[in-house]
Amino acid sequence: MFDGLQQRLSGILDKLKGRGALSESDVNEALREVRRALLEADVALEVVRPFIDKVRTRAVGAEVVKSVTPGQMVVKIVNDTLVEMLGSTADPIDLNATPPMAILMVGLQGSGKTTTTAKIAKRLSGRFKKKVLLASLDTRRPAAMEQLQILAGQVEVDFLPIVPGQSAIQIAKRGQEAARLGGFDVLILDTAGRTTVDLELMAEVADVKTATNPHEVLLVADALTGQDAVKTATAFNEALGITGIVLTRVDGDGRGGAALSMRHVTGKPIKLVGVGEKVDALEEFDPARVANRILGMGDIVGLVEKAVQNIDQEQAMALAQKMRKGKMDLSDLKAQLQQMMQMGGLGGVMGMLPGVGKIKDQMASAGIDDKMLKRQIAIIDSMTPWERAHPDELKHSRKMRIAKGAGATAADINKVLKMHRGMADMMKMMGGPGKRGPMQGLKNMFGLGGGGGMPSPEQIAEMQAKMGGKLPGGLGAPPPGLGSPPPGLGAPRLPGLPGLGGPKPPFPPGFNPFGGKKK
Repeated sequence: MFDGLQQRLSGILDKLKGRGALSESDVNEALREVRRALLEADVALEVVRPFIDKVRTRAVGAEVVKSVTPGQMVVKIVNDTLVEMLGSTADPIDLNATPPMAILMVGLQGSGKTTTTAKIAKRLSGRFKKKVLLASLDTRRPAAMEQLQILAGQVEVDFLPIVPGQSAIQIAKRGQEAARLGGFDVLILDTAGRTTVDLELMAEVADVKTATNPHEVLLVADALTGQDAVKTATAFNEALGITGIVLTRVDGDGRGGAALSMRHVTGKPIKLVGVGEKVDALEEFDPARVANRILGMGDIVGLVEKAVQNIDQEQAMALAQKMRKGKMDLSDLKAQLQQMMQMGGLGGVMGMLPGVGKIKDQMASAGIDDKMLKRQIAIIDSMTPWERAHPDELKHSRKMRIAKGAGATAADINKVLKMHRGMADMMKMMGGPGKRGPMQGLKNMFGLGGGGGMPSPEQIAEMQAKMGGKLPGGLGAPPPGLGSPPPGLGAPRLPGLPGLGGPKPPFPPGFNPFGGKKK
């Protein structure tokens, strides 16, 4: 959702970072571009004005002038001000209440309220080990109750039985009594919605709130509706006094202005964001991490959280052992691709890495996307178990059969095999103790022995002593006489090897370093 804004702001701020000194006119010119970018991203004007004024006040002060890198300091100021606008700190659902704690879900029809109710139930029951009861108060929309009942079964939580003819308030009171008698920790009430905000809707929800006295009143708003979502949030907050906002469809192609405006306009925190259609596609809204992603700084914390939630630790350790021994087959490659899909796909993972957001367009134009991962998984699925375990023995006839089964071409099969060979070779080179990786070869060259991995500080000192105080090219300064390598040739070669640059050692007569007798 923030891709467009991220590209605009990153381009503007990169120009500042490349300058050695900044004048007040430089800052003002950059802030005019930032203001335009925020308005184009559908951020409310009443939010943009104080944001720009606050950044300008800080950026033209002594703090930037005295900074060693003024451009970087301005980027930090923009980041800090953006975090303040989004709410400074994360504010998740408050679970500190006497059970059964009631959560009232409100919002317009079509905003994803019922699905979000099930997502929150799964989050509370799975992550926080709460016993959750769902109740649908939507007596108007056809099959609304049945929809929530089905979702409750999918997320494995209890659902309040449907009793035809009851009003929303009667269902809410029955839900509270069932939650109390059943020993539930949380009761989530899914209220009815309307296509627009009207008095009848507000009156019904207000009556339910009065009857149940919920601990949390969460407004579900569609991020793709832009400023209409901000108006909806303002109306519900004035009528009900909401405690937080849940933004849905954040993974869509909206401009992101709603998320940046809601916190400032309503004064209520954005607690959660929906990032997909699946029942587990719900994340906490952390202002600092969102600001970092908007400014192209990535979200490593979020990436680690996704990895912890989606990767089987035992499976990962077993795979790591196989890869360390160089025994990785195509079934292991498929497991790696599936884990990446579970973490949000290639786009989701790359978007959380610092600096990678700038090349997302180039990756998309080159066909590097989630479709590529799915195509590679389909190709591996089209192979027999023997073929997955022996990829080096696949002949042309087998490749053609695999290609037909996967709806691919022989060239696609070769790409998958090339990827597998590259990963297997790299992991074999980086192997553990007893493996002759690049560092092991270097250590053996200097008579240091030991296992693979990086040398210790003591071993580095011993290397330096054997080289006369210098490390070989690529590990430190180049040896005397070699200077800098020509462009494109990388680090200078080690001296003393014939034909590779550097003086030839005095070999004995008849010795050929490449084997055989010297002619």
